[in-house]
Amino acid sequence: MKLTALNEVHKKAGAKMVEFAGYEMPVEYSGIKDEHFTVRDKVGVFDVSHMGEFWVKGPQALELVKKISSNDPTILRPGQAQYTCFPNGKGGIVDDFLVYFFEPEKYLMVVNAANIEKDWEWVNSQNDCGAELENVSDSISQLAVQGPNALSTLQKLTDVNLNEIRFYSFVVGKMAGLDDIIISATGYTGAGGFELYCKNEDTVKLWTAVFDAGEEFGIKPVGLGARDTLRLEMGYCLYGNDIDDTTSPIEAGLGWITKFNNDRRFIDRDFLMMQKTEGISRRLRGFVMLERGIPRQGYELVDSSGLVIGKVTSGTQSPVLGKGIGMGYVAREYSAFGTGIFVKIRNKTIPAEIVKLPFI
Repeated sequence: MKLTALNEVHKKAGAKMVEFAGYEMPVEYSGIKDEHFTVRDKVGVFDVSHMGEFWVKGPQALELVKKISSNDPTILRPGQAQYTCFPNGKGGIVDDFLVYFFEPEKYLMVVNAANIEKDWEWVNSQNDCGAELENVSDSISQLAVQGPNALSTLQKLTDVNLNEIRFYSFVVGKMAGLDDIIISATGYTGAGGFELYCKNEDTVKLWTAVFDAGEEFGIKPVGLGARDTLRLEMGYCLYGNDIDDTTSPIEAGLGWITKFNNDRRFIDRDFLMMQKTEGISRRLRGFVMLERGIPRQGYELVDSSGLVIGKVTSGTQSPVLGKGIGMGYVAREYSAFGTGIFVKIRNKTIPAEIVKLPFI
């Protein structure tokens, strides 16, 4: 297994370590529920150094990004980031990712850890325009500092005015005495905060400084377990669960990152436009359990007569709501908000209701 620069730090903090995407990663420290509420109410820090990073540079950089991205990178200004996905040429999704626009001829793609090799091969296979590509996944670490006190914590460590970094924008500046830190107002929790990119050799110093600065706010380390419950309460898609090579962004409710403006040509444009205009047979929807029960990935969704109408893609017990929540693809005729459905759990059918995301 690969190790992040913080592996020993996690173990000394008593983290429960698991294999994830080829890395040994912390799944929890003080407990998923405790860590979840730390992020919702205070400030928590995730080690997400397992994520992948690709530089796209040169005169043809924008041409390549335009081709392989469902979203429209031409609207970005320097210092802005964008959530998007790679259409796979067959109506599905290679991966979802972030693209950062540093300057003309310089972009950074941040991809999911489990898909680094797959994505790297995909981007290279589509690079018929000659953009300069560099995979720097093994040399960059990333910390996600999330929660209502994230800004107050990090402001102690930098002269950069963090209040001026708008959502999905970023700056490169000094943090904790370290140069060239990418300070990005992004995250996967819905609780606000920043993601910090640094060199591997600077990671332990940055982590330590962040925890010293956040001590007065009750800062804690947070593992992958709470990362999943936090993102699910917000209805954020997880690749491999809610989206994959067989799901289209239109089906997944990601029409907002699928842009057809400016006659921009991109992979699967015509197919996705057809889905948008003619409709789809299934939709990714959120649902809340009306009785006790926790939906899990793979559970069947059925109607009142027991007919299978879909399948759970993600599910958990929401710490904030105190109820079971889930996401899944359901037949279009059952996708209206307020529709009653049932989840099959151990041969029992538990009632649930289709709701609008986010859950909280």
